[in-house]
Amino acid sequence: MSKTAHHELTRKEMKGPDKFQVAATEAATWARQRRRQILLAGIAAFAVLAAMLGLSAYLESQRTVAGSLLFRAIGAASGEVSSIPLPGVDTTFKTNEEKQRAVLEAAGKVRERHGGSRAAATAALLEGDAHVSLGEWDKAIAAYQSFLEKAPSDDSLRFAGLDGLARAQEGKGDLAAAAASWERAAQVDFYKDRATLERARVLAKAGKKDEAQKVLEGISKESPLSVEAQERLARQGK
Repeated sequence: MSKTAHHELTRKEMKGPDKFQVAATEAATWARQRRRQILLAGIAAFAVLAAMLGLSAYLESQRTVAGSLLFRAIGAASGEVSSIPLPGVDTTFKTNEEKQRAVLEAAGKVRERHGGSRAAATAALLEGDAHVSLGEWDKAIAAYQSFLEKAPSDDSLRFAGLDGLARAQEGKGDLAAAAASWERAAQVDFYKDRATLERARVLAKAGKKDEAQKVLEGISKESPLSVEAQERLARQGK
């Protein structure tokens, strides 16, 4: 008689537990023995998620606070100097120095409390403008350089930073540095010709008239500032 291809269960096997039951029992036992570890792992995962959500909410709140402080600094910078209240003007100052000190105080709070934020970079620009208005050239230069270091290369206020830096350097008497800053400012396409005109002016002021002439001649005749460039060339006797 040929052997069947199917395995015949023995009496012992028939009485024994089903393999699936064994596996299920082992799994239940493993989970029961490790219930504490599983629970702790679940709590840890939830804690990480909560921390991430909390961090996101915290950062958003910090941006809101930084923006609010920056708004105060902008409000001070937009104020008017007048000994009497002006109609339609919310903020007035008795003197320009009082106004600029108010700007510096407000901008300083943004940079002190939110140093790495975008608002802090813009606050540095406001500080630079205030120091220029007060004739504090070194402080202005430091503020503008801080802004330019932190602001993105495509920042819409980048030209304002370079403009302020060049004027602060000129105010200090460092005409070479001012000309170099105007050259950097000319890399901002929209203000290229305006920066070129200012660079030529500073070069002429430094006695470098030939170099100033070459710079002016580089302004295209199709430029809206070509007439002004030609007038400056004429005044130089060229």
